[in-house]
Amino acid sequence: MGTLQSFQVLARQRGFTEINKSGGGTVVWLGRRAPDTARETYQRMCIDSLTKSATIYWMTVPGDLKSRTFRDVPALHDWFELRLEIPEQR
Repeated sequence: MGTLQSFQVLARQRGFTEINKSGGGTVVWLGRRAPDTARETYQRMCIDSLTKSATIYWMTVPGDLKSRTFRDVPALHDWFELRLEIPEQR
């Protein structure tokens, strides 16, 4: 299985659904609404076939946009696992 398909499989396993594809088919946008108890909401993922990468965007509070780019699937998987272990701070 190719890297881009692997990114999509992992994203779907983590609750992301496809929102949009670019006209040329080089970019796929996925989205996920985090549970109300999660501190990170409005999550989006861009899987880019030109750069062979996946970038996650999220907001912890309105106006505080964060992102992280991954070049391989194991790194994205590890990041998801670490995000689950971080305690919520208020």
